[in-house]
Amino acid sequence: MPRDVQQHKWQRETHPARLWTPQDDGSVVCHLSPRNCRIKDGSSGFCRVRVNRGGALVTLNYGKSVAMTEENIETEAVFNFAPGARILSMGNIGCMMNCDYCHNWQTSQASYVGDDVVRTYTPEQVVDECLSRGINIISWTYNDPVVWHEFVMDTAALARQHGIINLYKSAFYIDPRAIDDLTQVIDIFSLSLKSMDPVFYKRVTKGRLEPVLAGIEQVYRSGCHLELSMLLVTDANDAPGQPERVASWMLENLDADVPLHYVRFHPDYKYVDVPRTPIDRLVRARAAALELGMRYVYLGNVYGQNGANTYCPNCQALLIERVGLRATVMSLSDKSCCSVCGFQTSIRQPLAGIASQPVAAVDVSAYESSPFLWHGDINAVHVEVRNCGPDPCTVVAMSAGGTTDGQPLRVVPLDVAGEFRFMVSRTEIDQMGITVCHPGINVRFFEVFDRAHYPTQSTGQVTHTSDAVPEPALLGMPTQRPRSGPAE
Repeated sequence: MPRDVQQHKWQRETHPARLWTPQDDGSVVCHLSPRNCRIKDGSSGFCRVRVNRGGALVTLNYGKSVAMTEENIETEAVFNFAPGARILSMGNIGCMMNCDYCHNWQTSQASYVGDDVVRTYTPEQVVDECLSRGINIISWTYNDPVVWHEFVMDTAALARQHGIINLYKSAFYIDPRAIDDLTQVIDIFSLSLKSMDPVFYKRVTKGRLEPVLAGIEQVYRSGCHLELSMLLVTDANDAPGQPERVASWMLENLDADVPLHYVRFHPDYKYVDVPRTPIDRLVRARAAALELGMRYVYLGNVYGQNGANTYCPNCQALLIERVGLRATVMSLSDKSCCSVCGFQTSIRQPLAGIASQPVAAVDVSAYESSPFLWHGDINAVHVEVRNCGPDPCTVVAMSAGGTTDGQPLRVVPLDVAGEFRFMVSRTEIDQMGITVCHPGINVRFFEVFDRAHYPTQSTGQVTHTSDAVPEPALLGMPTQRPRSGPAE
């Protein structure tokens, strides 16, 4: 299919792009990523959302987003900045990569994105949503914010004027000039380093390792808060010795205080013929990285493991305990010092996130209830609520079962005709699920399989209840196993 074919309404409106140069033959060169795509008039680049229109580069995705979602900062593999803080997650369309195991391929690969999942926002609307809900962090996330550069820059700059912090969650296949732009407006970078094997990068992600490493170092030198994560993909990059190479590189080129997250994989996209990453492989990788000298090493998507907690690097006291989205400060001062031994940690704003989560009492005695039960590895869910009634209302998500039964977890106000999506996770081992209490409005649940996973199909749309592989499957595409070895 030609790259300039218009399939959906969301592709019709364009916006001037940044970082490109015109060519004498009417083509343009896009400098947003290391690909430096040369794009003919009427065609798009690798990302499918940056298009040459009459010799000028434009974007198709400015302000085009999946539904904004309230989550917690830990969902973005950020544990050493404002633990427990509420964030407003914003995801868009397209990507500079095409990983075989992509968890968000329904939005990262633009050709699969239908109008039904696309919302349109202005920078002002995003900032106003944060201000009205008392959320102090915007997270640019999900598919990958690199291809949303123009909208991210405009909105992040406006957010900063209102004292709002910007978080950038990315695989970071990006040009140094674009990084210079970002470090002027982004406060937190959560970057994914998928492997230290250049062949793996080329074969599996369709990108190159070297620019990613250089970009990470550039952010580190900028002084912005930085955390790295590595998704351990079953039988692809999780063999003994491979995860440790990331830790070794960090010790040599960054420092031991930069947090490292080893994240559990779920089968998806073109790579569904393996199980989730065995937990023992993540535990082994964490232990090895700590042995090498890393101070903060975490496990992601592993419920009930100590690897989600923060411990003092000096005396091993429990500083922050995490269960699901609940973060509890145990032995940490407001100056980020260990309360047991006095060690100065690198955690920033240690109590700000905890203080940002007041849950007001709401009388739900006359409300209807919609339940969702945890099952298998599904320990988190997006709740989408839509108020079609004549009056503003409030929605309350409450714990169901266990020692915290009936405890409010999220309180979400909705205006008339208001729509919002928010995330709730399991916060206790004995918790059975959640109950969403509401005044008869529309409620839908979307199972979350992974941190920074944006599900596009509700539980009412899926045809099975697997806790390993989400729907929809990539129809007509054979599954495949990412491999190391000589590139073809």
